[in-house]
Amino acid sequence: MAVNKENYHKIREELDANNVQLIAVSKIKPIEDILALYDLGQKDFGENYVQELVDKNSNITNKSINWHFIGHLQTNKVKYIANFVYLIHSVDSLKLLQEIDKQGKKNNRIINCLLQIYIATEETKYGLDENELTDILNEVNFGNLPNVSIEGLMGMASFSDDLTKVKQEFQNLRNIKSKYPQLQTLSMGMSQDYKTAIEEGSNMVRIGSLLFGERNSK
Repeated sequence: MAVNKENYHKIREELDANNVQLIAVSKIKPIEDILALYDLGQKDFGENYVQELVDKNSNITNKSINWHFIGHLQTNKVKYIANFVYLIHSVDSLKLLQEIDKQGKKNNRIINCLLQIYIATEETKYGLDENELTDILNEVNFGNLPNVSIEGLMGMASFSDDLTKVKQEFQNLRNIKSKYPQLQTLSMGMSQDYKTAIEEGSNMVRIGSLLFGERNSK
């Protein structure tokens, strides 16, 4: 079993001291590893792939797990997770948010979301710019999307060993969020940079390899 219990307790102690929520990124990891971490007290798990999330949700019963979808989400796949997902982290377009709202209405629930902001210099990253963010928040404020709740912002820094660069990208996202005090969550930071993210105001981090060990690409 690949779960690093020592790392988990150490990281949880550090995060709890800073009032930071831990999302354990369990993509491509077996159910046994998820349950091992659950038994240590972890309730929030993040998945990147819709089918894998659906399968795990179906196969893990009688557990109070909060499933977070943290990968790039296509509009035609929202319907598969809309009835149970706890938080969608990666909303990167108004079109996607409108579909989440539509599926939320069908399932008679309000779906919690984070808006993903583009802060990295890598072209492969997704996200909104500030103008798009403003447009979306206006739609929400006008009551046009009653079945979604925007909880905060999420961003992914460049995958780089240059912590000065990463720190600047986190600062940029923190500054954007500061303009919207109604948003409670600032989700940024992963295994390689979560300490820097916390220094820059993150209150939610997504950690996988430090807890579950390295993973092969899917």
